[in-house]
Amino acid sequence: MPLSLKKLHVVDDSGPYILERDVDVPLKKSSPQSKDDPLLVRVNVYRPKKEGCFPVICTYGPYVNPNQQSKHSAWETPDPGYWTAQDYIIVRADERGSGNSPGKLDSMSSATCDGFVDVIEWAAVQPWSTGKVGLLGVSYFAGSQWRAAARKPAGLACIVPWEGMSDYYRDRVRQGGILSNRFIKYWYDRQVGSNQYGLGGRTERSWGTDSLEGVLSTEELAANRADQAIDTAKYKFRDEEYYRSRDFNLADVEVPVLSVANWGGIHLHLRGNVLGYIGAGSRLKYLRFITGRHDVPFYYDEEVVIQKSFLDAFLKGNDTVGWSIPGKLPPISLCLRRGNPGYNNPAAERNAFLRRDESEWPIARTVYTDYNLRTSMLLQESSGDGTDDVGRGIVSYSAPKGGVTFVTPALGKDMEVTGHPMLRLSISAEEDQGSVPSELDIFATLRHIDQEGNEVFYTGAVGDPVPVARGWLRVSLRATTKQPTRMSEIIPERDYLSTDVRPVKAGEVYTVDVEIWPTNVILLPGEKLALEISSCDSEGSHVFEHNHPEDRDPAKLKGNNAIHIEPGFDNFLRLPIIPHIG
Repeated sequence: MPLSLKKLHVVDDSGPYILERDVDVPLKKSSPQSKDDPLLVRVNVYRPKKEGCFPVICTYGPYVNPNQQSKHSAWETPDPGYWTAQDYIIVRADERGSGNSPGKLDSMSSATCDGFVDVIEWAAVQPWSTGKVGLLGVSYFAGSQWRAAARKPAGLACIVPWEGMSDYYRDRVRQGGILSNRFIKYWYDRQVGSNQYGLGGRTERSWGTDSLEGVLSTEELAANRADQAIDTAKYKFRDEEYYRSRDFNLADVEVPVLSVANWGGIHLHLRGNVLGYIGAGSRLKYLRFITGRHDVPFYYDEEVVIQKSFLDAFLKGNDTVGWSIPGKLPPISLCLRRGNPGYNNPAAERNAFLRRDESEWPIARTVYTDYNLRTSMLLQESSGDGTDDVGRGIVSYSAPKGGVTFVTPALGKDMEVTGHPMLRLSISAEEDQGSVPSELDIFATLRHIDQEGNEVFYTGAVGDPVPVARGWLRVSLRATTKQPTRMSEIIPERDYLSTDVRPVKAGEVYTVDVEIWPTNVILLPGEKLALEISSCDSEGSHVFEHNHPEDRDPAKLKGNNAIHIEPGFDNFLRLPIIPHIG
C-alpha cells in the first residue's frame, strides 16, 4: 500500500539563514506513473535572512552524502552557507522516489527530468524569488542540467554543468557500445537505491533520515524503482525505448552555459562536458578545463569565484568580467598538463598546470598527425627511405584478456596533444586453441612515459591514478552515423542502433575507427607516448570497469585478436598536435 502523505514542512530560522525543510512542490508537467502517484517532490529551501527577493540556484538529485562542508551542505551541490551569504537562494530537491519525495525512483529518466523542470518553474514564481533560476552542481547534479535546460523551463537563466555527462548512452552506459557496468552498479547500490523513498534504516546508516511517512515493504520498494544496473544490462541499443526516452537534442539548450570538464574524468564525464559544449545551441557558451578529483575543485576558492561571477552576470545582471558580452571573453580556458606533479596532490597540480585561453574548440590551428603502428612502435609518417616497411606483420593478443603496446621514439622537443585523438585499426578475430571470437571489443589507452621509462599518472575521479586518455569500440557496432556533424571530420560518430549491428566473422579483417576521448598532455624532450590496445580494461580503470558476464561473454570473445600491420591495411593513431607552445 502507498504511504499516507503528511505535511512535513518545517521552518528553521535559528541559524545564519532561513531553512525551509521538506516543502511540497506540485508536479505539473510530469505524468502519473501509477494511480497512486501523488505527483509531488519535496525540496529544502535555504534563504538569506533578510527582506527581499533573490535569484535561485537549483539542484535536483537522488542522494545526499553525509560528508559535509558545513551544517547543511551536501556532496556535489552548492553550500547554502556560502551562497545565501552572497544573496542567493538554494533550492535542493529530492528527485522523485528518493529521500522524502514519493513516487517511482527512475534515475536519469524522462520522468525525472519532468520533475526537475517543474521544480525550476516553481522556484521562479515563489514570492522570495526574483524569477531567475540558475543550475549549479557536480556529476549527477551536472548531467541533469543538460536535459532540463533542453526543455526550456520558464525562469531558467543559465547553467553550470560541472563535470556532468550530456549523453546517457555514449558517455556513461555503453562506451563504444560496451557496457560500463561496474561503476553503474557501485553507484546505484551505494548512492541511489540506498536513498529510496520508504526505505528503512537510513537514519542508522547516517545516510539521510527515515521517511516520517513510514517504511515500505521489500516488495513495494522493488516495484517502486527502476534499478539502473539491471536496466542498462538489459537494453543494448539507442533505438530501444529505454535509451530513446532519455535522449534529447543538445541544440535545444539555449541559455548561457559554463561547461567545466576535468581532464582526469576519462571514464565518465569528460566527453559529455566537451561534446555538450560543442552541441549546445547557446549563443553564450564557455568551456573550462580543470584537473583533480571530481568532487574537490568545485569548492576551490578560485573556482567558486568563477562560478559566482558567471551566476552574477546572468542571475543578477552584475557582469564584472564580460560573460554576457559576445566575444568579450575567450570561450575556452585550458588547464595544461605539463610535467609530473604526481596524482591526487591538489597543491602540486595547481602550481604545475598553468592555464591558457583559446578562441574555439576544437582548436583551429591543430595539426592532425598520424603515428603509424609498426609492431611495438609508433612512427610518424613515412620517411621515404625504405624504413616504412620495417616492423610490418600481424600482431596478435589474446581475448578476453590480453593486449599489446606501441611506443613512440623519445621526443626531441616538446609536443602538445590537445583535442580529440582517433585510432584506426585493421583487426580480425582469429582462432586460439580451438576458440574463435564472434565479437571484438577494443580498449585503447594513451599513456605518458617519462625520460626514465616510468609512466606519468594523473588524478582520476576519486583520486586514483589514471593514464592520459581512453577509447572503446565493440566491432559489431562499427557502423558510423548516416547523419554526420562537423565533428565527423575529427572523430567517428556512431548511432549505436539495433539496425547498426554487423557480424564479426572469423578471419575477416575490419578497418575501424575508435574514438578516443578528448585530452591534453604536453610531452617533454626525452619522453614518449604509448598506445595500449587490449581486449579488456587495463591498469588505471579502478571502479570504471566493463566486465558484465553477459555483455562480455567469454564464449563470444575468447580467442585471438589480430592487428594486420601489412601493406594495404591502415593502422595509425591520429593525434591533435598544437604547434608553437608558448
